[in-house]
Amino acid sequence: MKKIIIVTTVLLFALYLVKQRDMTFRQSILKAIYPVVMFFGKIFPSKHAALTNDKFIQPSFEFYQLKAIANNGDSISFEQFRGKKVLIVNTASDCGYTAQYDELEKLHQQNKENLVILGFPANDFKEQEKKKDNEIASFCKINYGVSFQLMKKSHVVKGEAQNAVFNWLSDSAKNGWCNQPPVWNFSKYLINEQGVLVNFFAQTVSPLDKKVIDAIK
Repeated sequence: MKKIIIVTTVLLFALYLVKQRDMTFRQSILKAIYPVVMFFGKIFPSKHAALTNDKFIQPSFEFYQLKAIANNGDSISFEQFRGKKVLIVNTASDCGYTAQYDELEKLHQQNKENLVILGFPANDFKEQEKKKDNEIASFCKINYGVSFQLMKKSHVVKGEAQNAVFNWLSDSAKNGWCNQPPVWNFSKYLINEQGVLVNFFAQTVSPLDKKVIDAIK
């Protein structure tokens, strides 16, 4: 009984610390238990948790020909990313992995000179991103201090509505080797300085995991 009281007290204190004005109670709980979610992800890793293009297979359709719409409606040509690594992540505001926004922002701050992070909000997994684009931007800024580029909300799973970027990322006929669509919110794809897709990391791999850091370096 004493242990239950202690654990409950710790959880309530954690909720108090993470509760912010733009968060629902559910979102506060999800943020508080994020370390537990990641712990179980390490214990029971998916066979698709990390994929690597060991042979550096070249894409048949050039990454830099892609375009996407930013959160504010501007069109972004990927041509501007030549010479930099690019980490593309599908995101959501109401997910057990939403706290990865914080880790992605830390990664962004640590690697501004050589890494571009693009967040693609999507409502494809259990409808965990119901917010509108302006609401998503506000939520991310207030609760996680996000300053990396957020894109317009779209579909990232395979199908007719899948946006062109994630179609390229999950089609080996275009990227050269990878057919892996996002497993869940916060799946990550790393493209190197030459526009080659080199890594896939599932949501169970933290943006600050050594595997990700080493791939970026």
